Amino acid sequence: MKLGLIGGLAMVSMTAVLAGPAFSFEGKSVAAADCNYGGKIKSIVATDEHTVAFSMCSPDPAFEAKAAFVSFGIEPSEHIEKNGPKKALLDNPIGTGPFKLDSWNRGDSIIMSRNDAYWGDKPSFKTLVFRWNQSGAGRLNELRAGTVDEIANLSPEDFDGVKNDPDLQFLPLESPNTLYLGMVNTVKPFDDVKVRQAIAMGIDRQRIVDNFYPEGSVVASHFTPCSMPNGCSGEEWYKFDAAAGKKLLAEAGYPNGFKTKIYYRDVFRTYLPEPSAVAVEFQTQLKQNLGIDAEVLPMESGEFISQANAGRLDGFYLLGWGADYPHITNFLDYHFAASNMQFGKPFAEIYNLLNKAGTIGDPKAAEPIYTEANNAIRALVPTVPIVHGASAFGARATLKNAALRPFGAPRLQDVDPGKDSLVFMQSAEPISLYCADETDGESLYACTPIVEALLDYAKDSGAIVPSLATSCEANSDSTVWTCHLREGVKFTDGSDFDANDVVVSWAAGIDATNAAHVGNTGSFDYFSSLWGGLMNVKK
Repeated sequence: MKLGLIGGLAMVSMTAVLAGPAFSFEGKSVAAADCNYGGKIKSIVATDEHTVAFSMCSPDPAFEAKAAFVSFGIEPSEHIEKNGPKKALLDNPIGTGPFKLDSWNRGDSIIMSRNDAYWGDKPSFKTLVFRWNQSGAGRLNELRAGTVDEIANLSPEDFDGVKNDPDLQFLPLESPNTLYLGMVNTVKPFDDVKVRQAIAMGIDRQRIVDNFYPEGSVVASHFTPCSMPNGCSGEEWYKFDAAAGKKLLAEAGYPNGFKTKIYYRDVFRTYLPEPSAVAVEFQTQLKQNLGIDAEVLPMESGEFISQANAGRLDGFYLLGWGADYPHITNFLDYHFAASNMQFGKPFAEIYNLLNKAGTIGDPKAAEPIYTEANNAIRALVPTVPIVHGASAFGARATLKNAALRPFGAPRLQDVDPGKDSLVFMQSAEPISLYCADETDGESLYACTPIVEALLDYAKDSGAIVPSLATSCEANSDSTVWTCHLREGVKFTDGSDFDANDVVVSWAAGIDATNAAHVGNTGSFDYFSSLWGGLMNVKK
């Protein structure tokens, strides 16, 4: 074994001699200098052509649930090494999925064609088209006219109309989600915990649910929905009490409130069905209940996500989260990790507990620690959880197999439209098609038919199932996960899939010194937050 430095990335040259004709496989690897960087992954090594070993700094029983997420999808190593440094991956995805990209007509549509060499069950139709419209009414009008076959995010007032229309299908989405009112604790006056607690008390969240959300939506008692194990352990959130909130504001030095802003993106989301109307409702309540003057400011979707994730918004902002995988770490570790600057300076009182709880596989054994973590979130108020929203898609009645899975983007490849094409309309245009460095649902939806991860979520239950890996198994303490790759798989450019593609795809996201660690924003938020931080960050 020979250790060397290539382009600032620690690489191990490993040769495995395979049975049969002489063949050598030079396995690539990525590694942290040591585990003091605070992250969960110590190294990723291609031990042979079809095996990848993930060595962990600490046990991670949620590894499989995370590794099934599309942001950890696999593209050819040569493609990433050539195009990643040039920021040329954003609109040029090459995957192993059931579809391949034909064209992205900016502002209008994305067209994909069936991958006839796909290793799995091939779609029944040849062409998949993504379109977008931020108006719920506009999407529904197109569905009724038959110009689209399926739409995301029905407006709450249209639920009954779709249910009662014999030409349409109502598709409930069971995925847990949370809308939250964000603040940045490095910006005054949100640096004062009394101000943040006052805001937590001064918002009538039930009024928001009653006026803007469909039946089945509930006021958030905790940041994580209760359907997640340990999501609702610990004390419930503050009850609405405007007088107590005003008293706390006065104690913090703001007896007459203060002036600020409310930022949002005007994109219909599962957790925020009427963005502009809900933003105005917050503006009204802040003024009436706490004396706070807040200017409502819509932002372009990509810029909003970038600024919010970096903690650069100098006022309130409306953002939310839909479950990507079935584990509490998806909600808490992403938002409150030591590496996440979204709410300003992360709180050690929260992330130290999450780091400990995340190593425990048994939810019952982890419950006392998650109770402490949830109580710390309540006490420190990094953000205010508002509502867990009910939501649904709509489809033409002629579509077969159009049901939605509880985790992951819709598996449009499973739908049978009864014709050669399927047109899907979502709420906004994708930011990019390199989902290793995106967090918006619209990008993730469009990446899913093209790029596959090691594992996947079952279409009926959300359980973890094989994909590019036939299995991933842990050693006795979950500190080494060994993934056995599917053989005979090809990328849509004709190249063969092997273990080096896995290592290079992950290295581009998790290794800050990798030449391809460019992406779109360069923050690679899912790699950073779900795996505890990026490797080899220069201090």
